[in-house]
Amino acid sequence: MAYLSLKKSTPETCLRRYARNMLKKFSLNKAGFKRTPVPIHAKLPQDHDAANVDDNVYRCMIGSLLYLTASYPDINYAVGVCARYQGNPKTSHLTSVKRILKYINGTVDYGLFYSSNSNGGLVGYCYND
Repeated sequence: MAYLSLKKSTPETCLRRYARNMLKKFSLNKAGFKRTPVPIHAKLPQDHDAANVDDNVYRCMIGSLLYLTASYPDINYAVGVCARYQGNPKTSHLTSVKRILKYINGTVDYGLFYSSNSNGGLVGYCYND
């Protein structure tokens, strides 16, 4: 007699698994990680003189990242800027997308966990001069 065993998985663990599989797919699962998805005060130019990259790979990366923006709001801006260049991506655009993926690689285990057993509140502090 065979039994079917089901493991309860939360959306958080499914998204972590999705992020890890995406990093493996693009061969960035062993890459170093970045602390921010984009450099501070960085502008991503049109860059007409740079070499073209494969459109399909770039679009696949952007599509995968767009799926993750629902659970990683900190990458929304960076992915949105990179998504503008799907029509004619250059090497500088691909480098920016890989930076976002490296950021995901370093933060895939970060998250908030809200226990149903506790009555604790979420407290935030702001330093204002």
